[in-house]
Parts: sequence; C-alpha cells; structure tokens
Amino acid sequence: MMDGYMRFTRSTIGSKLSKILGLPVPPRLDRDYNFTPSQQDVVQFGAPQGQRADKVIRDQVKSLGFAVSELNVTTAYGLIFDATSISDLSELKSLHSFFKPAIRTLRSCGRVLIIGRPPEQCTTSDQRIAQRSLSGFVRSLGKELRKGGTAQLVQVAEGAEKGLSSTLAFFLSPRSAYVSAQTVRIMTADNSEDWDKGRLDGKRALITGASRGIGKAIAERFASRGATVVGLDIPAAEAQLTKLMKGLGGEAILANLANEDAARQVAAALAEPVDIIVHNAGVTRDKSLAAMKSDAWEMTLAINLEAPVRLTETLLSNQKINDNGRIVGVASISGIAGNKGQTNYATSKAGVIGFVDAFSANPELTKKGISVNAVAPGFIETEMTAKIPFGVRQVGRRISSLQQGGLPEDVAETILWFADSASGPVTGNTVRVCGQSLLGA
Repeated sequence: MMDGYMRFTRSTIGSKLSKILGLPVPPRLDRDYNFTPSQQDVVQFGAPQGQRADKVIRDQVKSLGFAVSELNVTTAYGLIFDATSISDLSELKSLHSFFKPAIRTLRSCGRVLIIGRPPEQCTTSDQRIAQRSLSGFVRSLGKELRKGGTAQLVQVAEGAEKGLSSTLAFFLSPRSAYVSAQTVRIMTADNSEDWDKGRLDGKRALITGASRGIGKAIAERFASRGATVVGLDIPAAEAQLTKLMKGLGGEAILANLANEDAARQVAAALAEPVDIIVHNAGVTRDKSLAAMKSDAWEMTLAINLEAPVRLTETLLSNQKINDNGRIVGVASISGIAGNKGQTNYATSKAGVIGFVDAFSANPELTKKGISVNAVAPGFIETEMTAKIPFGVRQVGRRISSLQQGGLPEDVAETILWFADSASGPVTGNTVRVCGQSLLGA
C-alpha cells in the first residue's frame, strides 16, 4: 500500500524533485509473507577477532534454508554478528571491524541481527557494560540502513541458543519488514521446537476486536496459517464479524468487553479451549486530561487494559487455555513514549506492557509452557488513521527510519511469530511494530 507522497516520489517528476529538494524517499519494503530462502540468500556471520560464531546459531540459520558464510561476500541477504562472547570493553571494536565493510554488501531490504547476552546475567562489570552497549549500536545502525534494511538485537541467555529458531526465522524474513531496532530476549530453551514455516494447523486462536482493521488482518493471517479462528467483537459489529468468520471457516462470539461479566460470558461461549489469545480489542477517547470526562477515562481503561487481564484470568481458571498456549497483547508506542491528549490511552497501553511483565513471570503459566508477549504498533494504515488530519498523518508516516506507515499485516505477522509453536522460549517481550519510529526510540 502506497500513500500519495510515496506515489509522488516514485513518479518521474517526483523522483527528480525529491533529489533536488532533498526530500525523503520511502523505500519499497519486501513483504513476501510466503518467503522461502534459498542458497542464493547468503547470511554472513561475524564474531570478535579470533572467534567463530556459535555453531548452534549457524546450524539453525542453515536449517531455515539460507546459505551461511563466515567469509566476506559480495552481496549479503543478511548479516549476523555473534557478540555473546564479548566480555571486555575493548572487544566492542569488533563491531566496527566487521560491519564497516560488510554493511556495504547488504542488499535491499537486508536483515541485520546481533546476538548478545542479557546484561543482568553477566558475571563482570565490563561484560555487563559491553553487552548493554549493543542496544545503542543496533538503534543507531537501524537509522543508518537504507533501502528497507532492518537491524535487531537478540539477547539470549547462555545455554538457550536452541530456542532461537522461530526468532531467527522471523527477523531474517520479509515478515518482519516493519520491525526494526528491537531488543528481544530468549531466556530459556525450554518448550522449544523446530520452526515449521509458521504453520498453525490444529490450533484454535481467540482474537478480540476481530471484525475490522488490525483485528481483521490478524484473523485472516491466522486462518491462512491453518488456525481455526474464534473472532470476538461487540454486538454492533455482528454483521461484519459473522461474514468474516464465515469466510475464514471460523467461529464468532459477541460480547462487550467493557462489561464486568464479559469475561465470564466469553468463557461460557467457548465450546473448546484455545491455544492462542490475541487481546487486540481497543478504543481511543482522546482529550486533554483537563477536558477529559470520567466515562472516557473509565471506558478506555476497561476495554484496553482491564479486559485483557480479566479475560486471561477467567479463561485460565476455567481451563480454557491449553498447555503451551500463547497469549499476545496489543500495546502501542503511545504506552512507551506517551502522547498529547492520550493520558487514558497511554496509561492503558503501558498497562498492557505491565500485563506482559506480570503474567510472563507467573510460575503457573511457566510450568504450563504458556508464553506472554505484546506488540506495540506505531503508525499503521487503518480506517482510524485515515481520519487523522492530512498534515498530522503525513508526519506520522515519515518520522520513522522506514519513512512510511505500516500495514495491519505487519502487526499480524509479528503476532504470528509470538504464536508459533516454536516460540515457546519467546516470552516477556514487547516488540514495537513501527518502522523504528522516532517517538520513544
């Protein structure tokens, strides 16, 4: 999907004017959601001088279908630097030594991954400082990459390398086109499985707010991967929801999540337990705090935050979430950076991140192999953002490293990664889907 400005910069006249005036030219993003790597897609590995990248990591990348090289290549699909062994500040120079020549070989929409360690698990001060330094490198590199390239930091605990397969598959593929400069943690290899092309055959997924926008895209992408979708929305959206679920071969549940007894109603309506829950339903009631009425505050918090918490608790207590289940919340960059006129919305979305922190640390869920994560979308092209005033809309699209709005499918594909059967070790993460927006970066 291209907005008017993107079409202009790609026209003959627009292209010339953009160069003369120094206007930003948004890159073409590769969004091949059915991408299958080949031996023509070379991933070059790097490591500190005198060391080799971890064999477990290299073998997993090979198993995905990529060609792997530790020698200089002329054209690289991706670059992976294994920084897990960096324990001394002087070793940070290896980042410069590897990336300065290698970055020039990265092709359009290339992928960069740095594998490090969680700083708090480091045994010395120098190691902890060095590992923390990697996040600044990745964020800056993400802003320097051109032609749709992205960069990520994956912090993997020692001994958890076998739990990387789904994360490597996602970040090395076009499915992560609108995700950049993120830090993801893999703290264990427990409940890890081999990645199987993101298939969800036999899985049941409950998706709230499913009738339109991002929720509709999530439902469609889940169904395309083989999942049975249970779509939930308010009674006023019955016609849209019923039509969508019929087309996807799914089931429809009507409930107003603002009501106190909604969680009980949903639990009773579920004939069978689900494997995946996506808490997508949300509302905005924007006003300055001084002008905001109490019902606008209460409704926003009730639907965006209280409903995911109560619904999850109720389904768990009623044994309506299967073992090795996946719980995914939808936060927002507003919950990270804040936004004028959105004290209620930002509070609720920051609370979703707190929900991830709290529930992912719950020993009962851990014992059952249930993971909890969230996405935090930035400017996504939906009916809602189409109503934003023209000037504000253009600014929202351009203030990111990728200089364009994202698509609902970008959010859906990130959620699919969290929902993957091989993503058991991926828990406790909130990943921004914002093209590395400058807000809160």
